[in-house]
Amino acid sequence: MNPYVFRRYIISAIFALTVLIFLARLFYLQILNVSYKYSAENNSQRPVIQYPARGLIFDRKGKLLVDNKAAYDLMVTPNQLRAFDTTELCKILQITPEYVEETIQAARDYSMYKPSIFLKQISAETYAVLQEKLYKYIGFFVQIRTLRKYERKIGAHLLGYVGEADEKIIKNNLYYKIGDYIGISGIEKIYETELRGIKGKNIYLVDVHNRIKGSLQNGRFDTAAIVGSDITITIDADLQEYGEYLMQNMRGSAVAIEPSTGEILAMVSSPTYDPQLLIGRARAINYPKLSRDSVNPLFFRAAMANYPPGSTFKIVNGLIGLQENVVNRNTLFTCPGGYNYGGPKLLACTHVHGTLNLPQAVAHSCNTYFCHVFRNIIDNPKYSNIKESYTVWRNDVISLGIGRKLNTDISNELSGNVPSPDYYDKVFGENRWKSATIISLAIGQAEMGITPLQLANITTIIANRGYYYIPHLIKEIKGKNIDDRFFEKHTTPIDTFAYNIIVEGMRGAVTDGTSTIAQLPNIEVCAKTGTAQNPHGNNHSVFVTFAPKDNPKIAIAVLVENAGYGAAWAAPIASLMTEKYLTGKIARPELEKLMLTYRYKK
Repeated sequence: MNPYVFRRYIISAIFALTVLIFLARLFYLQILNVSYKYSAENNSQRPVIQYPARGLIFDRKGKLLVDNKAAYDLMVTPNQLRAFDTTELCKILQITPEYVEETIQAARDYSMYKPSIFLKQISAETYAVLQEKLYKYIGFFVQIRTLRKYERKIGAHLLGYVGEADEKIIKNNLYYKIGDYIGISGIEKIYETELRGIKGKNIYLVDVHNRIKGSLQNGRFDTAAIVGSDITITIDADLQEYGEYLMQNMRGSAVAIEPSTGEILAMVSSPTYDPQLLIGRARAINYPKLSRDSVNPLFFRAAMANYPPGSTFKIVNGLIGLQENVVNRNTLFTCPGGYNYGGPKLLACTHVHGTLNLPQAVAHSCNTYFCHVFRNIIDNPKYSNIKESYTVWRNDVISLGIGRKLNTDISNELSGNVPSPDYYDKVFGENRWKSATIISLAIGQAEMGITPLQLANITTIIANRGYYYIPHLIKEIKGKNIDDRFFEKHTTPIDTFAYNIIVEGMRGAVTDGTSTIAQLPNIEVCAKTGTAQNPHGNNHSVFVTFAPKDNPKIAIAVLVENAGYGAAWAAPIASLMTEKYLTGKIARPELEKLMLTYRYKK
């Protein structure tokens, strides 16, 4: 090949390669590498997230329970930072130079181009001072947020609280970014999607002094925030407040339900705490204190605590005995002061009741009678073995909402416990147990575990003579529908006739039995006392009641830990709450004052 031609090819190839390299570099800079674009945009533009106000929460009568208040977050964009007076900034914000250095470094590690929170929840007073001098601090800007504000110091457990989304939440849900708030517990958590709303974004043009000069292209790229939906909950704020007032010195729970709807009227968990303590930056200080408190105020006893139901469970065994046709209304058993279940073994009764029928046994809470009922259920000859009869009994108990979750809209609801036949096989050996072995189940003891919420739901079922709606806290979501499951009627397998007999006994308990303290003028009240044995200390005081007897408006279960007989403390609380709800006033102030004298004894 001619050397001249060869050189020409070489030069052309070098020239073409050079052009190709320049084109590739230009493509990389303009298309692939966005750092310059980000740098230019971040120097002239400021995207600001518009956080929607969370939906408000109202009680069933329209009283505002949870509101919002403005909060101010100081943001920093590392790529825009210029030298600033650290001493002055620290004085304004009441922070240390070390905090400034560490926080800015953390922001740089996160992103040089995206804003990060420098200091969250600045007070309105501090914001007013900072705003006048913010032009000195290029790279900083203030973003307005909202924090919760509680109108009354009630319902902390059921309302829940809001906190920052953690790394796990951010990873699993693209909606949330660092610094975003989310419902952590209670109503705030269960209805987070409805309450939070939808974020918007405004893109502003800023000058070299970080001052806003207007919107990018007159707001063409802005999106408006959509405020969260307001919700109305089923709670009666006045009844909730009254229940918390009565139980302020106690440990325990009170749950009230409207039988015809399943709407929860009150859900007291004591001890409780002021919901204001877990708002914003104060939560970081107060939550550890509440967590370490020996009385455990953060524990939601109403939905999470398992207790033996004690004598209140006799009404359940009465229902099953009637359904199984092993007793009827007029079946008589004699109580000599206890039930002999083998040799010298005696399950003692509180009194020598003599001969009773079923309604009388309910009214006077006779242990002996219900041991006979339970024995007849478990030893029923129509079943081939004890496991079969026990399984039938257990299934009936579970049908009443014990030993399983009720599928409510209450966070952290627990299931309680009804021991399985396999459990007893493991403890005593297969076919080596009988009714006498597990006789404590006759009076709601042994391995039985029930939550106050479940106990209130059982009371609702009896008040309704055999059906219930899932207990729930939501009454209305503005612009949205409520889950259909809360309108579904659940019927138990026990016939109505059985409920009528038990209701007769519960009415007798109030007129001349163990629950006379629950009597109210011109209102037919039905009730059942319970004293739940506690292996860890004094017995628990338990009481269930509903009123009126026909077309009931309220059903309540109350449990006071380590307080002894059901009639002593749980019954007055339930009765006073019933009176408050049905009449709007209290005619027994002396009984009310007595409740405030209680002092917890383990």
